[in-house]
Amino acid sequence: MTLTQAGHALATPATYTDENHLHTALTLLRHHEPVHHVDKPGYTPFWALTRHHDILTVERDHTLWLNAPRPVLRTTALDHALHTRRTQGNALTSLVHLDEPDHRRLRAVAADHFRPAAMRTLHTRIRHLARHHVDLMAEHGTTCDFARDIAAGYPLHVILTLLGLPASDFPRMLHLTRQLFGHDDEDTGRGTGTPGDHTGVLEDLFASFHHLTASRRAHPTGDLASRIANARIGGQLLDEGTAASYYVLIATAGHDTTSSTIAGGLEALLRHPAQLQRLRDDPALLPSAVEEMIRWVSPVKSFMRTAAADTSVRGVPIGKGESVLLSYPSANRDEDVFGEPFTFDAGREPNRHLAFGFGVHFCLGAALARMQAAALFEELLPRLARVELDGEPAWTATTFVGGLKRLPIRYSLT
Repeated sequence: MTLTQAGHALATPATYTDENHLHTALTLLRHHEPVHHVDKPGYTPFWALTRHHDILTVERDHTLWLNAPRPVLRTTALDHALHTRRTQGNALTSLVHLDEPDHRRLRAVAADHFRPAAMRTLHTRIRHLARHHVDLMAEHGTTCDFARDIAAGYPLHVILTLLGLPASDFPRMLHLTRQLFGHDDEDTGRGTGTPGDHTGVLEDLFASFHHLTASRRAHPTGDLASRIANARIGGQLLDEGTAASYYVLIATAGHDTTSSTIAGGLEALLRHPAQLQRLRDDPALLPSAVEEMIRWVSPVKSFMRTAAADTSVRGVPIGKGESVLLSYPSANRDEDVFGEPFTFDAGREPNRHLAFGFGVHFCLGAALARMQAAALFEELLPRLARVELDGEPAWTATTFVGGLKRLPIRYSLT
């Protein structure tokens, strides 16, 4: 593999379906050209950053490195199409897309629902849902597709609880979430033929959430959906598009990242049976094991930042208006930061992974994601008498958010 091929791999959704291929490309870039210029047909050129230190430095400086106008990697054609939608006022506008001071003001709308006190209130409900999903495994008998049957449903139920949405919304939300983040995958996308084109899914999500905004403004219920619908910035209610974007961010990103972590965490334990046994013998290791699952899976594959002024990274000049891709799977395997980074270590300390980002854009739902993963494994591990792979796992094709879409397992539960 050449450096050019390795760079192109980062803009190829299929790369993320093959862990060996992905990490071969990332390791080559880290070792030989950690600031690498990618000029792939169909994409506006960008610089790929693959070292932990460089990604952390960019994340820390949110005045120099901006989310707008290119927060995620998309084709040039889709970038132009979304720019047109933004000018028409009907594009997704979430925390991911905003810079200061708009980002800070909008983040504050939901921040209280993700603070420790709110998490403690949710804990009992989360444990109940975790127990319910382990019971579902028992109902499946001795085999299931853990990614599809358990990991996909559990965190979405948590998110629906947080938003205050009924269980009847579950099938539709699960379907749309899979399409949004799996739009480049043949099993989950809509088959638009345009890489990264999720506009149709967003239109469906917006239609659902416009109705939710109207309902919660007419009849507030005290849940997160009501908080968003009735929030005011500068004395004004959020416009419908901004409110809908907030719901989309929470309902989709909060679900898909956690489900990927849980499925990928179990797959890692199956690939490292000594670590599974270690965790069963010492449940106190679970918090560090969850952090290791998050590092290992890195469900957010990349974000983009654009330079607000001429600058440089590792002495490589980067001009104003040029964009960099932050590769989180690469940062989280950086040999300068992690000892034996390709070994899953349930007791890894310290674990300075960047899977939740860093700085002002640190993931709003990080505490909730950790709690959900811990609760599921707290319920599962004591009942898991035996578990093994029952076929080959499969990963979603994506360049943004994703993980395992299939994890067939054979097991026995007590």
